[in-house]
Parts: sequence; C-alpha cells; structure tokens
Amino acid sequence: MTSPLPAALRRIFAAGLLALAWPALVPAQVAAPSPSSPAEPPAATAQAPAPRSADCPPLPRPLDPPTVPQGLRRAHDRGLLWRVEQGGHTSWLYGTVHAARRDWMLPGSTVLAAVRASDSVALELDLMDPAVMQALQAAMRNPADAPPLPPDLARRLAAQREAACVDPSMAQLRPEVQVSSLLALSARREGFDPAYGIDLVLDGLARGLRKPVLSLESPEQQMRLLASDDPQETAADVAAGLAQLESHAAGDALATLATAWSDGRAALLETYPDWCGCMKTPAERKAFDQVVAGRNPAMASAIEAQHRAGHSVFAAVGALHLVGPQGLPALLAAQGFKVERVPFPSATSAD
Repeated sequence: MTSPLPAALRRIFAAGLLALAWPALVPAQVAAPSPSSPAEPPAATAQAPAPRSADCPPLPRPLDPPTVPQGLRRAHDRGLLWRVEQGGHTSWLYGTVHAARRDWMLPGSTVLAAVRASDSVALELDLMDPAVMQALQAAMRNPADAPPLPPDLARRLAAQREAACVDPSMAQLRPEVQVSSLLALSARREGFDPAYGIDLVLDGLARGLRKPVLSLESPEQQMRLLASDDPQETAADVAAGLAQLESHAAGDALATLATAWSDGRAALLETYPDWCGCMKTPAERKAFDQVVAGRNPAMASAIEAQHRAGHSVFAAVGALHLVGPQGLPALLAAQGFKVERVPFPSATSAD
C-alpha cells in the first residue's frame, strides 16, 4: 500500500467510508427501502448498543418510516447540484457530505426530482452492494501477522476507543483505520454523525426507485489511501491522528465543512485548504491533492462514459470533488458538456 494520508485529511475522507462500512461502529444504519414503497428513501435501523456511560456521544436516532413522507415534504435542498448536458440528454453532479445532522438526511424537492429524472445513480462506493462491503471490510481488518503498535500508542488508541464509546470490535481493524473512524466520529457531540451521511441515504433511495447504483471507485483504491503495510508509517500516522483526537480539535473542520455543505457555500468549500488546518506542510498539500483532485479525473471519465452511452446519471460524491478548477463540473465542461449550477429555492446561503 502507498503511504497513508495525514490524519487531518483523513477525517474528511473516512467519514462515509469507514464508520458506515463497519456496522458495529455505527448503531443506526440506513437500510434499503422495501419494494412495496419504491418512492420512499431509506430508514435507519438500529443495532443493540453496547453499554454506555453518561458522557458518551448521543446514539444516532433512526428515521421513523411512517414519518418519511411528511419529512420529504418538509425537507430543504442542501448541498450543491449541477446539471450537465450533452448529446440531447441530462446528467447531474451532486456534492454530498459524509457526516451530517439528522434533519439533513432527506433530500429536498430539487434534489429528489433530479434523482427521479435519472436512470442510474453513481456513488464513490456502493456500500449496499454486498460484494463491495465484503471487500471493504476484508481490507479494513488488521492482518493477523501485522506488527503490533508501540505500547504507548496502543494504550492511547484504546483510550480513544473507550472515550468514543465504540463497539469493542473496532480493535480488529487496522490501526490507521481505527483512527480514521474515530476522526470521522469526532463531531457527534455537535450533532454531526456518519450514521446520517447523505451518500448512503441516496444509495437506499436509488434502490427504492429501482435504479441501478454504480461505484465510481473500488474498495481497494480507497483503502490504498488510508493504510500502509510499513510499521513505521502506521505508527506515525496513528500518532498524528491521536494528537488531533486528544486535543479535541478533530471535529472542528468537519463541522465547518458540513455546515458549508448544508448552506451550499461552494466558495467556502473551494477555500477549504485555507481554513482546515490540515495543509501546513508540503506533504499535507500533496496528500490533499492526492485524495481530492487526484481522484477527480477517473471519476469524471466514468461519469462521462455512462453519459455518452446514453444514460442520465445522478452522480453523488463528496462536495470537495465538485469545487474549483479541478472539480468534476470543470472537468466535464472541458470535455464539451454544458454545465450549470442548479439553484435551490430553499437554500439558506449559496455562493
């Protein structure tokens, strides 16, 4: 595996990938809607939680299926949506956030209409595909012959697992993956939880609407960004992540990012490197380019191929992949697509 990302960057990458891919880490999961209600988005189903102390972060609260229709009528459009046109038909690019508030889960009328108008939904990973989940969970497990962490790091990591009130099975994961998951869960006390992530809601919604779901990447591609087989790299990465968790600073940028997403603030998202506190060194800047802009050309090519094959695709990926001169809208515009931002009538603040 290649060198993993600096800890400050992994919190934005891991939220949708890890905490949702390892069910024991998230007590409330989003389940696919039943065939009898194809137009409704998914509802969360709860697992039995482990014993918890009074100072644990709040457990995610599942959506109550009977309230979903009313919730859809009241839902506000959030995030960023682009319409892309070429060859006489339309596709969409939608920016998501991987850890959100509970009342952000359901799509607003504009986003829902775009999903309905598409004939397929494309995500970074289709986490409702059993084969994808099996491959991802296998890649996340710590190999039996992996060298142990230095004792001090192992002790500090165990303390953070306990403080986060996660299931003990998290200890089975690669150490970098554990830290990534803990970073992704670090803003739960402020209400931002991966259990409420937008991508998996869209995944379930697509299935409820009988639409094919496509993965733009593979589990192996994503795991190569998160973990290393070099014990020294692993120890350094874990130490950096633990420092963020122990300083209680890990959730700040995640909360700011999620709020900017909710408000549709593309300009603020584009300047993420200026305020995230995660690009203080050349190595961190290089890693950011790797995890965001570096993945965009392949995703743009996959979306373009689907569109040129005659499909209307609703492509939903992390919002940072859509902003700036290397974002997916800019890349598709350079390929001759007509690209325009879709305004939201209920957006609180868009730029």
